[in-house]
Amino acid sequence: MKPVVGIVVSNKMQKSVVVAVDRLFHNKVYNRYVKRTSKFMAHDEADDCNIGDRVKLDPCRPLSKNKHWIVAEVLRRAKMYVPPHAATASGPRAATTQQAATKSSA
Repeated sequence: MKPVVGIVVSNKMQKSVVVAVDRLFHNKVYNRYVKRTSKFMAHDEADDCNIGDRVKLDPCRPLSKNKHWIVAEVLRRAKMYVPPHAATASGPRAATTQQAATKSSA
């Protein structure tokens, strides 16, 4: 078996991830390309994969009932959304309450 590349869809297990691997094949009857998705469980020893990461899987000996792949490398990290108010610890509303508190105490 050759290495495959896919997207992590679940990382809720300890040292395990579920990776969705897409493949295209040509349907001769309809003369169209068809996309099929397979989900593989893979071993992630470092436990550093997140949902949305693009990873390369290598085949290995069976590690459990469903786990026959190992994460070889993380090709691309997922972009994590950080809300603007979470970026600053205080935020705009906290700044106005601090100004009001300093005015009332002075």
